[in-house]
Amino acid sequence: MRSQFPLYAGIGAPPPSAGPDEGDPDGGKPDKGDPDGGKPDKDDPDTETPTGFPVSESQFDQIFANRNPFYTYRGLVSAVSAYPAFANTGSDTLKKQEAAAFLANVSHETGGLAHVVEQNTANYSHYCDGTKPYGCPAGQDAYYGRGPIQLSWNVNYKAAGEALGLDLLNKPQLVEEDATVAWKAGLWYWNTQNGPGTMPGHAAMVGGAGFGETIRSINGALECNGGNPSQVESRVATYRQFTKILGVSTGDNLTC
Repeated sequence: MRSQFPLYAGIGAPPPSAGPDEGDPDGGKPDKGDPDGGKPDKDDPDTETPTGFPVSESQFDQIFANRNPFYTYRGLVSAVSAYPAFANTGSDTLKKQEAAAFLANVSHETGGLAHVVEQNTANYSHYCDGTKPYGCPAGQDAYYGRGPIQLSWNVNYKAAGEALGLDLLNKPQLVEEDATVAWKAGLWYWNTQNGPGTMPGHAAMVGGAGFGETIRSINGALECNGGNPSQVESRVATYRQFTKILGVSTGDNLTC
């Protein structure tokens, strides 16, 4: 993952053999995903979901009022079951803070969930690390950024697929075709991957390191320690907005 939309170059640090980070300065919205993206019926949209996820559907709609229809609330709630500790650890305040932190970073990476896939097609062929024994069976240009945290690289598709019980190495397109898979891929990174930081986003929030450390885990190599303070502030502003919607404080350590 990289800086705020429309600079998309996918998730995670590149393999050692890969070149420097790249982005797309142009943008443009893809017309991809499920145009229907059905939503579950609810008698009361402000109540919590049966999973206990601390963001209601009405709050999700408020947070992402202009999202691509591909990103359904139902898909997110279904995906949460893969990582039951996510937004379900500690106090009610902490649960909401973690949900807000994840969604704020997701929003930053995808322009408010406007984009399902990476915008700069010129980057697509860069995400195949051919030194790996499993190679790139789906094709040299098949591992571009997809989903809410823009999963990219054959290495990450393989690892995420193995963790989720899906063959994402051979079928990376599942991340742009199935909303639940897309959300699960994002949650895989958030809950298990350090990225350029020292801990996953989930550990940063529940362990008290704060929102700033989640930025480091996602794009710290480019943004933290003075690398791009405007992007850090943009993420923080989004996090503040989302915590306000959820009715909780932000906590400490907001920047990196």
